[in-house]
Order: sequence, then structure tokens, then C-alpha cells
Amino acid sequence: MIHVRRKNRHGFKAGALKEGMETARGEFLAIFDADFVPPADFLRKTIPYFRNPKVGMVQARWGHTNPDYSLLTRTQSIGIDAHFSIEQGARSWSGLFLNFNGTAGIWRRQAIIDAGGWQADTLTEDMDLSYRAQLAGWQLKYVLEVACPAELPVQVAAFKSQQFRWAKGSIQTARKIIPPLLRANCSWFAKYQAILHLTHYLIHPLMLATIILSLPLMNALNWQHRSWVVVVAFFLFAFSTFGPSSLYVASQRVLYPDWRSRIRWIPLVTLVGTGIALSNSRAVVEGLLFSGGNFIRTPKFDVRRPGDLQNKLRSYWLKLDLLPPLELALGVYALLALTVASTTLGIWISPFLFIYACGFFYISLRGIGESLERITWKFGVTQAVKSGQERK
Repeated sequence: MIHVRRKNRHGFKAGALKEGMETARGEFLAIFDADFVPPADFLRKTIPYFRNPKVGMVQARWGHTNPDYSLLTRTQSIGIDAHFSIEQGARSWSGLFLNFNGTAGIWRRQAIIDAGGWQADTLTEDMDLSYRAQLAGWQLKYVLEVACPAELPVQVAAFKSQQFRWAKGSIQTARKIIPPLLRANCSWFAKYQAILHLTHYLIHPLMLATIILSLPLMNALNWQHRSWVVVVAFFLFAFSTFGPSSLYVASQRVLYPDWRSRIRWIPLVTLVGTGIALSNSRAVVEGLLFSGGNFIRTPKFDVRRPGDLQNKLRSYWLKLDLLPPLELALGVYALLALTVASTTLGIWISPFLFIYACGFFYISLRGIGESLERITWKFGVTQAVKSGQERK
């Protein structure tokens, strides 16, 4: 084993992978983030897929080492399970465009070379390379049966930072890939699904617009004469909620024998997804306007049980997040809209306003709590240093 440390962070993860290719000599390159724990038979179960000379990459499923650490990790595990057990499988088995998830996969070296190598002009170098490789004629495969457990972010700031990078990078990749994708020799259905895949984070600005416009629209509309509008809005919201919920239920049923006990946490997935709408909306705007950006790593602490984090190095925590006060304000705004809706025919849409309020309150209050904890810790360190200097 050779442990290589770069002298700089040029190109961030894409730059590190590019340099790693210069050191590694094999035809196949297995890629894992440091917190991933591949099973002992990982290579035996994935390498055989490369007997097909057209296969350029094989992606395994992400598992979890700490899904029961907190409500936050439970919700993340359900979301990731849905992506890997349903979405990735459907894309792979239907011959649609598939993406490498940055870790827990194996690439054929020639596929990377033919695609133009690792490039750092997006924050999702994995998705970018995946699409370029497929546009160059390579096939990507997904293997549901092979799971590689990894640590889920245990802090709201870390979770939001990870989601921010994925959202911004996906939109950057969409800007880069969609033009050649439209010219590609594949079905329009495949192109349509690929565009949905690349741009799915656009849902967050739409969610943000929904809550911001809810109060003005309720004040502007005469509910007594437009009750049909409320009924239509209710069924549209209900329909849009049913789809993701069914996805989560199906994924838990596919993966776990005790899936019935797990699905009770699904409503929390909706709350957390709503609560990060502001942060991800900012990421989408940056992705539309700028290429590249600073790759902020997601802190991992090797924690399995509640309380483990207190014994970990706090200097490794992310810097203060400035969005929680704004998210708290959005929670108050959603609560105000909920109050107005409850006194009119808008009561039909009250459940959805309740979700917004709870989501923003949960994310903002946890973020503020983490920030205060870091400030307290940093103040204590500063005081200890000053005390030591005075003694000298």
C-alpha cells in the first residue's frame, strides 16, 4: 500500500483522483472515501461485470454504519436507501444514464481516459465523468447486492454542506452536459430522464417560492368565491407528496425484513428535505452562475452511538453556518401562513404549511445549537491559552 499526500488541494477531489491515477498501475481502479468499509468479497462480486468490454464502471450500494445515531441520520439513511435501491437500479436495468456516486465503485482506466479524465470545473466530478463516459460509448453498471457501509453526517452543518455541494455540482454538471447530451445518439426518453436527473435539485428553489408566495396568495384570493382553487391545490400537494413517500416505503421493503418498523421515520425525511430548501436554493443559484468552487469536505468522526461525538476533535467541526437565523425566520413565516390558513378555506393546505414550519424550525434550531456549542468550545480554548500564557 502506498499512502500519497498532495502538497496542495489543486482541483480538490478531482485533482486528487487524477494524481492517484498516475500512481496506480492497474487496469481497474477501485475508489472509496475513507469512511467506507467494503466487504471482503467486494472485488469478487464486482470485477466479473468487466468481462463485458463495454462496461466502464461498476457502482455498489451505499450502506450505513450509524443509521440509528439520531433522527438526522435516520432520515439520511432512508433517503440514500431510496436512491440506491430504486433510482440507481431503475436507471441501470432500464439502460438509462447512470452516475458514479464518488465512492464504492470501480472504474476501467480506459473509460476514464476516453471520457477526458477527471475534471474540476464542477463540484460533482463523479457525475460529470459518468455522463462524459456514457456519451463516449461506455456502459455503467449498478450492483444492488454489494453494500459498502459508511458513516452518515451527524451534524446538521455537515449534512447541509454535503447537500450544498451535491446540489451546486449537479447544476454545474447540467450546464456542462446537457448541450452534448441533446446531440447524443440515444432515445429522447433517455435524454429526458437524464435531464431530470441532472436538474432535480431545482425542486428546492420551487419549494422556497411556494412557502414565500403562500401568504400573499392567501391574502389576495377571495377564498369564499374560489374554494375550487384550494381543493385543486390540496390534491396537487397530496399527489406530489405521495410519489416520494411511495419511493421511500418501497426502498425499505426491498432492503430490510423489518421495513414496517422503519417506515415510521419517513415523514421526517420530508421535514428535513424541506428544512434545507434555503441552503440548496443558494447552491442551485451558484451552480447556475459559476463553475468550480471550493470543495468543502464533510466531517466524519467514526461515531456509532449518541454521545460519541462529544469525545471527538471539535476543531474538525465545520465553521459557523450563517443561514440558521434566516431558516428560523422562514419557520416563523410558515407558522404565520399556517395561522392564516387555519382561519380560512386555506385549511386545506395547512398540513403542507405545517411541514414547512417544522422543517425550517428543526434545521435552524439544530444549526444554531451546533454553532453555540462550537462558540462555547472555542471560547474555552482561548481562555485556556490565555491562562497558560499568564502563568509563564
